[in-house]
Amino acid sequence: MNSTGRAGRPKASSRETLAEAACELFLERGYDATSVADITQRAGVSRSSFFNYFTSKSDVLWSAVDERIEEAVDRLQGLGREADGDAVRGILRGIVRDFAPDPLALALRNAGAMGLQEELVRDTGVRLARLSEAIATAARGSGVDVIRADILGAALAAAVFSALRVWAEQGAGRGTPQAVLDDALGAIHDLPWSG
Repeated sequence: MNSTGRAGRPKASSRETLAEAACELFLERGYDATSVADITQRAGVSRSSFFNYFTSKSDVLWSAVDERIEEAVDRLQGLGREADGDAVRGILRGIVRDFAPDPLALALRNAGAMGLQEELVRDTGVRLARLSEAIATAARGSGVDVIRADILGAALAAAVFSALRVWAEQGAGRGTPQAVLDDALGAIHDLPWSG
């Protein structure tokens, strides 16, 4: 006898249930017309449960990517003088490695229907700036001059977010975000780490 309960698909976590409810509502009503209360009601959980997992409504979309960015920033900070283009690109590939369709991918693919265009631009900008600065700091720490470091940071961070957006817009079943990022990184090959 199965001691873990009934057989079949395991029950989704409250986090997954909230994300699914939020995405459904964003598609049905639009982002601005959906409140946290609407999401918790649809998910069948309390408001406090929502805030156990997410800090805001937009965090529902970004939480998985934010975790990956935080890990990348920590790894970039740990490079010190050992930072070089290959090491940094390897860390950036980790952001998209094994990235599965999630609320952000759904939002990027359906931004118009969800009324999320402005929100996505704003939220992407915040994350782009954070990742860009971490890359630039790593470059400066390895001896790259300030302007080149800033340009490298901006270009490489933009490649990551562009790759995620293009992958999501193409449809998650059509290739991997890693392949799209590799193409994006190849497009900026004329921007060497040192010069």
